[in-house]
Amino acid sequence: MTVPVIIESLDQEGRGVAHADGKVIFIEGALPGEQVTFNPYRKKQKFELAQVDQILQPGFARVAPRCRHFGICGGCTLQHVDARAQVAAKQRILEDNLKHIGRVQPELILPAVYGPAWGYRYRARFSVRYLASKKAALVGFHEKRSSFVADMQSCEIVPLRVSLLIAPLRKLVGSLSIRQRLPQIEVSLGEDVDVLVLRILDPLTLNDEAILKAFADRHSIQFFLQPGGPATAYAFYPRDAPELNYTLPEFHVVMPFHPTEFTQVNPSMNRILVRQALNLLDPQPGERVADLFCGLGNFALPIARRGAQVAGYEGSAAMVRRARENSERNRLAHRTKFIETDLFNVDEAWIQAQGDFEKIAD
Repeated sequence: MTVPVIIESLDQEGRGVAHADGKVIFIEGALPGEQVTFNPYRKKQKFELAQVDQILQPGFARVAPRCRHFGICGGCTLQHVDARAQVAAKQRILEDNLKHIGRVQPELILPAVYGPAWGYRYRARFSVRYLASKKAALVGFHEKRSSFVADMQSCEIVPLRVSLLIAPLRKLVGSLSIRQRLPQIEVSLGEDVDVLVLRILDPLTLNDEAILKAFADRHSIQFFLQPGGPATAYAFYPRDAPELNYTLPEFHVVMPFHPTEFTQVNPSMNRILVRQALNLLDPQPGERVADLFCGLGNFALPIARRGAQVAGYEGSAAMVRRARENSERNRLAHRTKFIETDLFNVDEAWIQAQGDFEKIAD
């Protein structure tokens, strides 16, 4: 057994940080203020990675993990930490990064915002593995520090309706002819439709198609099939499903999106952050505002709704097209312009060519 150590802080991976014998020890499962022993699993000259062995003195922020798979599944690292303590730890990490990496000191740090602690994740990418020896399929996140798929029956961070699909999806995969050629299921939830994108490495048989259609009808979801990269994903069944979108009701904005496109995984927090950003930016009619890394227009369209003229810059051509489509959909094209630009490779001349902006959102 190792010598007991006192945990000083949490790192970005949620590991407790301690010092012993001139080394930094990163200990999974340990929390600030706790006295613990640990089992190292990787030793380097200046640091060690370890797993907590015994908690000799528990910290005030420790709670019982809600998920029965916690500690095996690698999808979550902080379920043993009180939700408010998690936010405080992440804020401290942000402040440290600003100071030590960015070399900046904020003049003002706003109070942290909070959202649902459970069932909040509307985007997820489940790995799939069929075990021929057991004639069973696994659907879920990878195990901690492993390429194996965790043996999951439920998940607490996705909405309940998605968690309840994990067991049926395992049976579904096992019933398909391509069960060993289906490595991933991507979950993308909208206001009116739940989409599951199946990454398929071989074509479906007619029987496979019939099985998927029956599953979609039974569980009220829509299947997309993805035979190649993300751009190859297409609607399989039902073809007449509702549009996949999310909304920002405060700004009367509807955001259609493709299930493999980037959107925020937590829609309730996204609404809070858009509101707070708009309140801070306070765009006025006639002002010219730049939105850097604008994506599909998540901030640009609400800014335009306030009457400002918005120039959105984004490196992805597909996202620029989506932003333009969304501006048309919300009747804001006359106040928006979206430009494909690699913002990591612009010079002073390019910046000057964009003209003057009253405000910049990033």
